[in-house]
Amino acid sequence: MNLLRAYEQVDIYLVLAAFLLAAGVFGMIRRRTLIGMLISGELIFLAASLNFMALNCFAVSNPTVGQVFVLFIMGLAAAEVAIALSIIIAVYRNYRSIKTKELSELNG
Repeated sequence: MNLLRAYEQVDIYLVLAAFLLAAGVFGMIRRRTLIGMLISGELIFLAASLNFMALNCFAVSNPTVGQVFVLFIMGLAAAEVAIALSIIIAVYRNYRSIKTKELSELNG
């Protein structure tokens, strides 16, 4: 395989997206702080965006379809970050910690 032509194959992008998805899911399971979980969630959004852009570039005749989906994902991720950070700040003000084990009073 010629390394200069590697960017022209969809397989590389899909493998990278699968790696990002696996890292995001592993981070969601493994991280104990709310900030770590938020970053892991962003990795999952990034994997979805990369899948849309790769399939848009290689499989779809209309190039704007995947780009619109990616813009929607970016807006959703920005809204998620804004709401999650405000919740994290409120939790930190009340409990002086952002570790998930110390937030047992939030269980319903």
